[in-house]
Amino acid sequence: MKSLPNPVSRIFQAGVLCLSVFAFLGAGDDGARFSSLGHRLMCVCGCNQILLECNHVGCTYSDRMRNELMAGLDRGENDDLTLQDFVQKYGPTVLAAPTGTGFNRVAWIMPFLALVLGLLTTIFIVLAWRKRPALAAPGGVLPVSGNELERFRSQARKDTQI
Repeated sequence: MKSLPNPVSRIFQAGVLCLSVFAFLGAGDDGARFSSLGHRLMCVCGCNQILLECNHVGCTYSDRMRNELMAGLDRGENDDLTLQDFVQKYGPTVLAAPTGTGFNRVAWIMPFLALVLGLLTTIFIVLAWRKRPALAAPGGVLPVSGNELERFRSQARKDTQI
């Protein structure tokens, strides 16, 4: 009689199968590379849309750019070289997102830095407002607290003898 496999062994086998499927998903698939690169580029016709999603009526750029992208993939260029060709031909605005090098790194960092600085400034201002002295009441008497309040209380007890 054949025994059933160990459940741990089954889970391990399923995990290895899932990892291998995800690892080889799209490996060597030019259609997936075309889609990936096409979504990293902007159409330069002025519609401000992703290259593969440009639906601008009468767009003369999108078809030409798609053909250039396919030609780059057919030549066997890697993704970075293909993107660099587009940047050299159409300028840095052809990229849908700035690269993470050089001055473009500032484009990624500045919004977060501005948010943090704004929050810190707000916290500093609120803390400064909380520490400022209270305003005088309309009758001219200032609120009393701390040691001065205790001194007044002891003087009142002594005067009233309670």
